[in-house]
Amino acid sequence: MANSYKELEIYSLSLNLFYKVHSLSLQLPKYELYELGSQIRRSSDSVNTNIVEGYGRRRYKGDFIKFLVYSHSSNDETLNHLEKLIHLYPSIMQDHLHLKKDYNNLGAKINSLLKYVEASWKI
Repeated sequence: MANSYKELEIYSLSLNLFYKVHSLSLQLPKYELYELGSQIRRSSDSVNTNIVEGYGRRRYKGDFIKFLVYSHSSNDETLNHLEKLIHLYPSIMQDHLHLKKDYNNLGAKINSLLKYVEASWKI
C-alpha cells in the first residue's frame, strides 16, 4: 500500500478531474454558477477529499471503507450532474464528454480499492 494518499492513483485522478470540472463549471451561465455549478464543484471535490480523509483513517478498516464509499457515492453524484449539464448545455459540454468516461473509470478504480480493503486489509 502507498505511504501517502498522494501515491494513490485514485487520488491523482480525482484531483485532476476536480480541476477540470471546477474550470468547466465556471463557464456556465451566471444563473447556474450557484445552482448546478456549485453542486458539481462540491461533489467533484468530495470525491477527492473523502479519499484523503479515508486514507488518514486507514488504521481503522471500517473508517477507511466508509470514506471510500463516500468517495464512490460522490463520484456517482458527479456523473449525475455531468449528465444534466450535457443535456442542458450541450454547446458548453461538447468538448468535455470525455469527463463521463473519466469519472466512470475513476468509479471503477475506487470500487476496486474498496473491494480490496474489504477483503484483505490489514494494518
